[in-house]
Amino acid sequence: MLLINTHKLEKAFAGKVLFKNVSLGIEEGDRVGLVGPNGAGKSTLLKILAGRMKPDSGEVTGKKGLRIGFLDQTPVFEPGVSILDAIMSDADYNEHIGPAYEWMARLELSQFGDTFLVEDLSGGWKKRVALARELVRGPELLLLDEPTNHLDVSSILWLEEFLAKAQFATLIITHDRLFLQRVTNKIFDLDPKNPNYLFSIEGEYSDYTEAKELMMAGQEAKEQTMKNTLRRETEWLRRGAKARLTKQKARIDRAYTLKDDVSDLTAKNASRLVKIEFKDADRNPQKLMELNNVTKAYDGRVLFKDFSYLVSPKTRMALLGDNGSGKSTLIRILLGQEQPDTGEVKQAEKLKVAYFEQNRETLNPKQSVLKNICPDGDYVHYQGSYVFARSYLERFQFNRQQVDLPVEKLSGGEQARLRIAQLMLNEAQVLVLDEPTNDLDVATLGVLEESLREFNGAVILVTHDRYFMDQVAKEIIALHKNPDGNTTMERFAGYLQWEEWFDEQKELENQKKEEVKQEAKVAAGKTKKLSFKEKFELENMEATIQGLEAKLEAAQAESVLPEVVSKASKVQELYSEIAKLQAEIERLYARWAELEGKG
Repeated sequence: MLLINTHKLEKAFAGKVLFKNVSLGIEEGDRVGLVGPNGAGKSTLLKILAGRMKPDSGEVTGKKGLRIGFLDQTPVFEPGVSILDAIMSDADYNEHIGPAYEWMARLELSQFGDTFLVEDLSGGWKKRVALARELVRGPELLLLDEPTNHLDVSSILWLEEFLAKAQFATLIITHDRLFLQRVTNKIFDLDPKNPNYLFSIEGEYSDYTEAKELMMAGQEAKEQTMKNTLRRETEWLRRGAKARLTKQKARIDRAYTLKDDVSDLTAKNASRLVKIEFKDADRNPQKLMELNNVTKAYDGRVLFKDFSYLVSPKTRMALLGDNGSGKSTLIRILLGQEQPDTGEVKQAEKLKVAYFEQNRETLNPKQSVLKNICPDGDYVHYQGSYVFARSYLERFQFNRQQVDLPVEKLSGGEQARLRIAQLMLNEAQVLVLDEPTNDLDVATLGVLEESLREFNGAVILVTHDRYFMDQVAKEIIALHKNPDGNTTMERFAGYLQWEEWFDEQKELENQKKEEVKQEAKVAAGKTKKLSFKEKFELENMEATIQGLEAKLEAAQAESVLPEVVSKASKVQELYSEIAKLQAEIERLYARWAELEGKG
């Protein structure tokens, strides 16, 4: 069944057309990836589909009563709101409200408790709260804008599995190519280069990349054919053909139309890639950085112990691990910004490091793009020459209007490009890149990959983009948090090798948990016989559980009544009661098994 479709949508900002003639359809069971270059209007299109923004022209038609969920790139919550209140804040679809506590459990949020404040959660956990907020509304179509940004790798793996099994349709904006490959069955490509801005293909992301390449090759061949035709027509016109005859006049008109068509096609096929080339140092000693038996702990939790590592000009190393595992701490120790508890850190004399910070703190949000690159004067010093600053910024796709904008007005992808532009002005022996891929489009990621492979110094990388990591890094150091809170460090040749290892670790942990359960059952069976009180408890257990299950069923039925759903306080009261009843029933079943084991 068709859920939503559009007809010839058009949208422009500040006189610039983002897209036009965009017609698409999303059906039940569709898992769509929305891709395209930065600035093409992907987030704008998502907001139009969600009803948050109006198109300049065109129509959006949805199935009657269609329920749409929207996961923002950066979710917003009221200050001081609890997890449960945040989840229930937008639950206004009456009978479609899902059980909040069930979603909290499925999204692993119940470990915090329903009164835990959202503002005290990390960015990744806030994403889960925002996802639960949309899920309790029972969406038939869920729109997600860059859901993997700021998530650690295990959270991304969890989200992949969750979305792959989802019962609702999804439309996802993401530049994470492995994520797209695993969770989509259709691709929408929004790109001004496409014939009608939107190029759609059924299949996996790998199918799309092949189809896009063929389409662009065909478009370039068409451009060449049209240019040849235009050249012949222009030569004919120059010979002075008379326009008195209708046939000749029509041919002249066609020639001028053809000229316009060729200009449009040439503009579509023109390369708009960012030009990235980091400035190598003149001298690169073989030992740039060296860690010897470094140990670091916080609050009694060991992040890494007796770790040794040599950074040379050939180093291409990526750090992988969950948030809080110690990646940023290890980077700060390498840079000399933090001292280890024990061990030694050495740096080459007058070491030159270029550091891309995850939050891009070096950018001044209040100053213009131009002032961030060139605080004084009109020229920057790049690769041994003085270059006009505005021309330098054109390498990074900043147009004349953007150059004078304050940085805070730029998109995330534009800010990332500007930070790269800053780094390229500095000579470096070591590039330390902490989440450089956030918000960058696939084309820019490809250019960045190539430039890092050609860089003559060392590269130390932290990124959630696993494809990018695999393309750039020759070695992965994984920081793995164990159940005891301490961290172990493992080395891998590539990401997929780590993923196999990670799955094995999860399986081993599950086996250990099962062994503990079995040991507890055996231990329970060896305990003394039932006391009189325990016999009475066992004889009445079934009736007690049946009574509680009847109460639970009644509370669940009441929680979806229209007159109850409209009262948020009553809904929360009922969900609290449901959670307590479920917990008590589970406890009694466990107690029942324990008593029977004794008997």
